[in-house]
Amino acid sequence: MKHSLVLGIVLFMIWMLWSGHHMLIGFGIVSCLLVVLLSRRMHIVDDEGVPLHLGVRPFIGYAPWLLMEIVRANMEVALWILLPRLAIRPTVVRVTASQKGDLARVIYANSITLTPGTVSIDMEGDQITVHALSYQGADEDMAGEMNRRVARLEESS
Repeated sequence: MKHSLVLGIVLFMIWMLWSGHHMLIGFGIVSCLLVVLLSRRMHIVDDEGVPLHLGVRPFIGYAPWLLMEIVRANMEVALWILLPRLAIRPTVVRVTASQKGDLARVIYANSITLTPGTVSIDMEGDQITVHALSYQGADEDMAGEMNRRVARLEESS
């Protein structure tokens, strides 16, 4: 029940943020309740679907860092587009994830994909296959700063 309540509240907050129509709050409440009821009926409201055990505190440090990495990588990709003389050298590398749980490894793989210029294309066990537009981007993934930060997220939960 606790997971359903949190899911409903988060869905409603997102709806309020994106809709901008505060007069239609009733429709938002009804649609969020419908999604929660359908999710419960499908048995997908659990620790994996709504990871309450991670809490919010660990993400307060990780989210701003990830946002800055996304902005930095966006500027790098924009330079490649604006200055075609900067040759891209696409590469595929395998990165080892040091996280113990599946959820943390998925957060790591999704963080790689969120960063422009890199895409997680496969994940098998603790190995993530990453396609990068340049070896520099792949080198940063292999360096492990993102890996260490996601591992800290897992440790602090």
